Amino acid sequence: MRLPRRSAFRSKRRVGQYVAAALVSLVFVFPFLVMLSTAFKPESEIFSSPPALLPGTWTLANFRDALAAIPFWRYLFNTVLIAGLSMVGTALVCPMVAYSLAKVRWRGARVIFMLILGTMVLPPQVTMIPLYLIWDGVGAVGTIVPLIAPSFLGVPFFIFLVRQFLVSVSDSLIEAGRIDGASEFRIYWEIVLPIARPAVVTAAVFQFMWAWTDFVNPLIYLNRPENRTLSIGLYSFFGENTVAWGPLMAASVLFTVPAVLVFLIGQRFFIGGISAGAIK
Repeated sequence: MRLPRRSAFRSKRRVGQYVAAALVSLVFVFPFLVMLSTAFKPESEIFSSPPALLPGTWTLANFRDALAAIPFWRYLFNTVLIAGLSMVGTALVCPMVAYSLAKVRWRGARVIFMLILGTMVLPPQVTMIPLYLIWDGVGAVGTIVPLIAPSFLGVPFFIFLVRQFLVSVSDSLIEAGRIDGASEFRIYWEIVLPIARPAVVTAAVFQFMWAWTDFVNPLIYLNRPENRTLSIGLYSFFGENTVAWGPLMAASVLFTVPAVLVFLIGQRFFIGGISAGAIK
């Protein structure tokens, strides 16, 4: 009689876990649903009492007003360019640095790795002014260079993430390549990089998200209106005394869709990439 009781207990426990996961998911999804609903509501329904989740009258006027209020397509191009180049830089540079720290024996590798970890401890507010002075000294303020160059120089967190994944790769595969006379770069490109694809894609998608939603750095470095990103453009809907909530929510939906698509494309690599870094 104990086995049926245990089975019933496990079934109830599993149902409870699913219910808890659904409730937690609803908490995170609810703000997005409110944003999506408000984007299709006429102005008279946005602050109706009692509030309704679904619009009584569906309208696309908020989207037309949002596209007319700001140079949306120009801002979208700037955002895609910055986020795309940042993602490419992360996918190219971070795995190479991580491979050299994880699988290549050279003097000072451990010290360099500790320094990289140390930079992760520093809050961005500490380095904000020194970095601005550096970029201003080379005449890069006002361009997108300060926003994309750090990705091509290596992002510490993603170097750490990919390095932890590569530590689990068998050394015998690499040694076999060296015995066959393959160069270090060929071993990295043909053996290690395909194995590390989940971690690399995870790092690239995270970098895209960070660059896509970044507000502070574009606000600091992009001082010309034609170079602004969508995150700055959304602030245009906040007036001195009022907020255009309908167009703001419509623009926010358009701002969110590309990031969601990138996440959905790369989500199948997420579990392997994140769990590998967490286990180590």
